[in-house]
Amino acid sequence: MLFSSSVFLFLFLPITIITYYASPSKLKNFTLLLCSLFFYTWGEGIMVLLILLSTIVDYFSALIIERGKKKLGLICSLTFNLGILIYFKYTNFIFKNINGILSYLNIKDSDTTQLATIILPIGISFFTFQTMSYTIDVYRGKVKANRNLIDFATYVALFPQLIAGPIVRYSDIKKELSNRKHSFSQFSEGIKRFIIGLSKKMLIANNCGFIADGMFSLTNSDLSIGMAWIGLLAYTLQIYFDFSGYSDMAIGLGKMFGFNFPENFNFPYISKSIREFWRRWHITLSKWFKDYLYIALGGNRKGKLWTYINLSIVFFITGLWHGDNWTFILWGLFHGFFIIVERVKLQKLLEKIPSVFSHIYLILIVMLSWVLFRCESIEHALYYYKSLFSFTTPLNNDYLNFYLTVEVIISMVLGILFSLQLHKFFKDYKPFNPLIKNIIDTSVIALLFILNMFYIANESYNPFIYFRF
Repeated sequence: MLFSSSVFLFLFLPITIITYYASPSKLKNFTLLLCSLFFYTWGEGIMVLLILLSTIVDYFSALIIERGKKKLGLICSLTFNLGILIYFKYTNFIFKNINGILSYLNIKDSDTTQLATIILPIGISFFTFQTMSYTIDVYRGKVKANRNLIDFATYVALFPQLIAGPIVRYSDIKKELSNRKHSFSQFSEGIKRFIIGLSKKMLIANNCGFIADGMFSLTNSDLSIGMAWIGLLAYTLQIYFDFSGYSDMAIGLGKMFGFNFPENFNFPYISKSIREFWRRWHITLSKWFKDYLYIALGGNRKGKLWTYINLSIVFFITGLWHGDNWTFILWGLFHGFFIIVERVKLQKLLEKIPSVFSHIYLILIVMLSWVLFRCESIEHALYYYKSLFSFTTPLNNDYLNFYLTVEVIISMVLGILFSLQLHKFFKDYKPFNPLIKNIIDTSVIALLFILNMFYIANESYNPFIYFRF
C-alpha cells in the first residue's frame, strides 16, 4: 500500500487516525500495532509472519541479554536477523553467481537453478537493521530491554517507517512508546510534512523518473551524449526526491501519532565532498553502519591501513545492503574509494580550492555513481558510461520530444532548485508578518495537496524506488 495511493490516503489513513484517537490511552499502541500489521499484510500477505517472528525473537533475545547471558542473546538476535536477510535477499544472488561459475566451467546443475526462486519481502532490510540495533544497544547497556511485548511490537511494526525507513532506533522513541504527547500543533505539522513529502514524490520524482526510465532503456545506438546526461540528471533528482519524499511522509505520519522520527536527509547535493555527502544522505543508514559495523571493526583505532580496510568493508556491505547485484556492490565500493582518497589527501585540497569546484567534484562523482545504482547489469552500466562521453551517436529528436515535455522540464528545474536550501530564505525572511506568512504557508500546502490529488486521480507513473531494498 503506497503512501501516495488513494486507498492509503482516503481509506486506511483516515480510519487509522480515527480509531487511534478514539482508543483509550492504554490501548493506543495496541491499536497502532493492529493497523500496522494490517498495512503490511495488505501488500505482503503471509510475510507479515516474518515481522511477528522477528519481534518475538528480538524481544526474548533482549531479555536473555539482561538476565546475564549476553552473548547467547546477542547471537540469537544476530543469527536470526542476518539469517532471514541473507536467505530472502541474497539466496537468488548467491545461486545466480554459482550458476555463472558452473556455466563458465561447462558444468550444468538443474537443481541449483531451481533454488533461485525466493521472493524478497518488502522492507526486510529496514526492520532487520532496526531490531538488530535494539538488541545490540541492550547488549552494550545503552538501553534496557522492553518488557512490554505490545510496546516493542509497535516499535518494530510501526507502519510509517516499516518498509522504507528511516531506520528508527529504539532509543529514538523509547520514551514516546510508553508516554507520548499529542497536540494539534504537532498533528498539523505532521500533515504539512507529509504533504511536502508527497509533493516531492508526485510532482518531482515521478516526472523525473519518466524521462530517466526512458533514457536508461534506450539502446547504445539510440542514446546520444546529450540524452545520456539528461537521463542521468533526471535520475539524480528522481532518487533524491523519491526517497527523501518518502522519509518526509514517514516523519509526518509519525508526528500525527505522537512520534518524532530522526531526519534522514539534509540537502546532500549541496555537499562539497563524498564524506560530507554521506553525512547528509540516508543519515540513519550511515549512522547505523558507523555505530554498529565500522566501530565494531575497529574504526580508525588501529592505524591508517586498517582504517581504509574497515571503510572498504563498510562500503562493500553498504552496496550489498541496497541490492543483490554486482552493480550495487560496485556503487558502494566506488563511494568507498573516494572516501579513502579524501581521507588520504584530497580532503585538504577540496578545502583549499574555491567551493564551486569542490561542489562540481561532488556532483560529478555522485552522478557517475548513480549509473551503477540505476543500471540492471555491469554491461548496461558500461554502455551508459560510454554514451556519457561519446560524440558518435546523433541526437534523436523524436525520443527527446517524447520524453522531455514541458511538465518534465518544469519538474527538473524545480528539482534542481529545491535540492538547495531555499527553505532557509523563506524561513528567515524578516519582512514577512507571521500571520501573513502562516496564511501563505497554508495556501501553498493546500495547493500542493490539490496538485497531488490530480496526479493520483490520473493514476500517473508512481513507483517507490526504495521499496525494492
